[in-house]
Parts: sequence; C-alpha cells; structure tokens
Amino acid sequence: MLLKRIIPCLDVDKGRVVKGVQYVDHVDAGDPVEVARRYDEQEADEIAFLDITASHEGRRILFDVVSRTAETVFMPLTVGGGVRSLEDVRDLLNAGADKVSIMTAAVKDPEIVARAAARIGSANLVVAIDARRVGQGGGGVLVPGGRAAGERLAGAALAPVVPGETRWEVCTHGGRTPAGIDAVAWARCVAEAGAGEILLTSMDRDGTRAGYDLEFVRQVADAVSIPVIASGGGGDAADLAAALDDGPEGGHAKAALAASIFHFKETTVGEVKRELLARGIPVRPPARASRD
Repeated sequence: MLLKRIIPCLDVDKGRVVKGVQYVDHVDAGDPVEVARRYDEQEADEIAFLDITASHEGRRILFDVVSRTAETVFMPLTVGGGVRSLEDVRDLLNAGADKVSIMTAAVKDPEIVARAAARIGSANLVVAIDARRVGQGGGGVLVPGGRAAGERLAGAALAPVVPGETRWEVCTHGGRTPAGIDAVAWARCVAEAGAGEILLTSMDRDGTRAGYDLEFVRQVADAVSIPVIASGGGGDAADLAAALDDGPEGGHAKAALAASIFHFKETTVGEVKRELLARGIPVRPPARASRD
C-alpha cells in the first residue's frame, strides 16, 4: 500500500512566509529558510514553496530564497509561482527544487504541460489548480473569454451551470483571475498532457481551517490517474485524515497540504502523523518523538 504524504506549504510573498484566509489578509509567518528547517526536523514528507505574487506581479520567482531553502532541507521540495517558460522550469531545478509547479502558465499555454513533461519527466512536474465553487443552485452562466484557443483548454471550458448543480471554476494569478474553466475537466486535461501530480486548492476553504472541500477533492481524484494533493481548509488531523480517506465519503487524495496549523505551532507534523496512524491512514511514521 502506498503511503499518504503530509506536506507543509510555504506561501511566500516578498521573501517571507505568509498566511491568509481565502487569499487575502495575509499575516507574516516567518523566514522561509527557518520555517522549512523546522518542518524538515519534524520529518514532513515533502514541502511546497509557492511564490504567491510572482504571476500577478509579472516577475520571476525569488531564486535566491529557493536556493537557500533547498540547501536547508533533505526532503523533496516542490516550487511554484511565476513559472512561465521551460527556462524557468530548468532554473528552478538548478536552484534546488525537486519538483516544479505551474498554474497560470498552463492556462495561458496548455501545451507547456506536455513540453515540460517531455523535458523534465512527469515525476518532476506538478500542475496547481486553484478553484472556487460556482452555481450552488444559482443557475448562472460563466463564459470564458480571452483564453488560449488550444484544444485542451477549449475542452475544459466551463459549461452553463444549471440550478442545483455545483461546479468549480479555475482561477489564475494567485486566485485573482477567473478563467472560465471547469476544474475537474481541466484536471483531466493536464493529467493526460503529462502532469505527474495535481496540487488542488479550494479557494473557498483556504485558510479557514473548516476542513477540505471533500466533494471537490474526491471528484478530481476519481477523475485522474495521477496523485492529487488536497489543499485549502486543513484545521486539524481529522481534516487531513478525511482528505486522505479512500472510503466513499473521503477525499481520496494521496497527499494533504496544510499551512496554518503548522506555521502557528498549533500542532506538529509528527503529532498529526501519529493521529493519522491511529485512524488507520497509512503514513510514514515519525522516527523520533523528540523531533517534534
């Protein structure tokens, strides 16, 4: 049985770890190098480093901060934010990233997923999907406009939402720009194009600690054959367990990403893992309690 993974996330803005609620009202959570070192000591399975304003500001990611973070940790490091080209992908790997995450660039140019997968291998490529719920009984229509006209993108266009139906719309540029794309269909597209994993964030749950959007996570996880990382809403070990649960009501995710509960020291990775093991979720056990 494959072990499930626990992934602390560093949302980085101007070189500092921050955390907000639904992508706004960010508060400082520390230096990324020091925060990453703490999670390495707690034996997290991986760590995600996301420059959350790079795409919106039209700049490249902070490579020096990535390099210093990579030098600090011995666990796999996924880095994303502001990745617009294969050169950016290469430079991040050279800076010490083990995996590269792309989001806005994939929507602007759907073929970059296939090109990146061919260049660095699917195992090193993560596609991030940020999405909001739409249509919860409202019957509105979302019309995509000004998006790339590739076949993959056109095939994922968000259809009219009928009354009583729940859908999820992809957003780009750090959640600032609705894309008119159905998130579940888009997940299928990027998986078929060569993505190795999907980092799936519910913008409605982000930072709320109200639990993951299990319906959303489950729909995407069941729609693709690659691992899905659940993100947005993890408030305690029970929430992570629900996202990782393969039962009919679980999220079916292969990994759970969390930030607030770890950044503000409400719990540790080791404590969460021990509770997950007690609940029957297969995770790599912490080697020593003292590392918490």
